[in-house]
Parts: sequence; structure tokens; C-alpha cells
Amino acid sequence: MKFERRVQVSLLVLACFAFALLANLVQPPTFAQQSAPQQPAAQPTPPPTGELGDDTLLSNSDLVTVTVTVTDTYGRFVSGLERSAFSVTDEKVPQEITFFSDEDAPVSLGILFDVSGSMSGDKINRAREALARFVETSHERDEYFLVGFNDRAQLLLDRTRNSDSLLSKLTFIQTKGQTALYDACYLGVEKVMRGAHRKRAIIVISDGQDNNSRYTFTEVRRLLKESDVIIYSVGILDQGANSDSMAGESILTELSGVSGGKYFPVQTNAEMNDIFERIALELRHQYSISYRPSNFTADGKWHRIKVKVAPPRGLPRLYVRSREGYYATANRR
Repeated sequence: MKFERRVQVSLLVLACFAFALLANLVQPPTFAQQSAPQQPAAQPTPPPTGELGDDTLLSNSDLVTVTVTVTDTYGRFVSGLERSAFSVTDEKVPQEITFFSDEDAPVSLGILFDVSGSMSGDKINRAREALARFVETSHERDEYFLVGFNDRAQLLLDRTRNSDSLLSKLTFIQTKGQTALYDACYLGVEKVMRGAHRKRAIIVISDGQDNNSRYTFTEVRRLLKESDVIIYSVGILDQGANSDSMAGESILTELSGVSGGKYFPVQTNAEMNDIFERIALELRHQYSISYRPSNFTADGKWHRIKVKVAPPRGLPRLYVRSREGYYATANRR
């Protein structure tokens, strides 16, 4: 009798154990969104270099950040310079550089692709092929925004690191309509300013001037002067200059220059491939310089800045390209 009772107890214990094990197996997994117990001694994990966390660290209302490109007399990019080689003036007043970096940092990049009627045929095919070459040379952690524009500007792809998605999105686009270039620039700047990386740039691929935007040239120019977005413009030109193409070139040159970027006219496939590769390399060989202006006042006025570089002994003259200035407004990013 005692033996039978012991057997019953053992079976009961075994059944309880099996039930507990089964309940543990069918319990739903714990996701990262669920609250974890508080750990007072734990420290927050620092964000990766070049990601949004860097923007948070450097987002002071009196901090000015400038992206600088340095080239030699042959147009080759010069990297490896020290902080001491650079000097910055704000309204001709020398400033102390508080942050300096020459790392190969990823970029939040807006691709503004003209899909108006004038880009039909060989033009758009050449641009697609050159863009594929650009992606091959770019940083693997670059993120892309794709804006197509004809009668209006439209976001075709939002914040992706998948370069295949970017290129495939352009495969079946039909070219038609007019050109809302200024609207596309405005949308592109707004998108990349919300990107994950501190470095922000736009590539405009177009063959002509604006003829269908709600925004004006003056409004877009003002937006570029307020932001730290660099514009590179690739003008796909027809053989032989005319008044429309010259006006388009002038617009793209001005928008690129005010942002610290550059305008590139293109006529052949070889030129286009070389230019896209050059833009990709430039984005990977730039310096980032920050300073806090002495006697900063958030008065909304335009402040002209000048970045100079003194080449180390033995190097020839070097050339600097950066944005021209900033508006002294509070909470500037």
C-alpha cells in the first residue's frame, strides 16, 4: 500500500513537471519593445559613428558645421590633413575649431531624377547606367532617397540602404511632362535633413531649367543657405548650346555653388560615368569642421564664413570648397 502511494506521488510530481515544461515551451517570445527591468547601473549604448547620435551630440544652436572638400592643382582629392592645417573665419573674425573629422563617413543622399519628356530615350538610359556606377563606388552604409520630377516632384523611394531597390525603381519609369526642378530640390532637402547621417547631400540629374514648380528659385536658394545639404548637379546636355540650356546650366551652377557642391555638364557616356564616380569619391574624402561663433546672437542675419587650408611643407597649393555661410537662427541643426 505504501509502495502504491509512493508511486502515485511520484507520478503526480512527474505530471506537474511535464505541465510546467510544456507551459514554458508555448510561452510567446519576448520582443525588444517589451519593458525590461530597470538597471540603475547600466549605461546607454553609444550610437555608431556617423549615425543619428552624432547629430544629437553636435546639435547646439550656436554650433556651425561645415563640410569641406580639398583638392590639389590637378583636381585630386587631398585627405589626411590635420586640424591645424585649417582655419575658419566668421565675418572675417577667426574662430576656434571645436570639432574636426576626416573619416570616411556615410551620407544621407537624395537622388533627384528628372523624368520629364525631354529626358526620354538615350538620356535617361545613360543616367541610369552612370547612377549604377556611382552606387558601386559609394559607402556601403549610405542611405538613399529617390525623388522623381516632371510636372510635379514625387518621393519614389524613402530612406533605404538597398541600392538594388534604388536602381530597379528607375527601370520602369516613363518620361513625360514638364520640369518641376525647384519643387524637387525643396522636397529633397527636407527629406535628407531627416536622414540618419550627419553628412547630407543631393544629386540632381536633369537636362534643363524649371518650368512647372510652385516654389521659386529664390525660395530654394534660401533653403539651401539655411541647411547644410550639399548639391551636386549633373546637367545632361544636347549637342550645341541654346538659350534654354544655358539658363538651365546657370541655375544648376548657382544652386550647387551656394551649397558648397558643384555643377557638372555632361555630353558623352564616358563623361557621365567619370563624373558620377568623382562625386562618390568626393563624398568619401571630405572633412567635417565645427565651431561655435564668438559672440553668437540668434538675430537671423546671414554670416559669411571662409575656410582656408595651409598645405604642409612640400605640398603644392591646395583648393578648398565649402558652403558660403549660414543664417544665425536658434535651434539650427
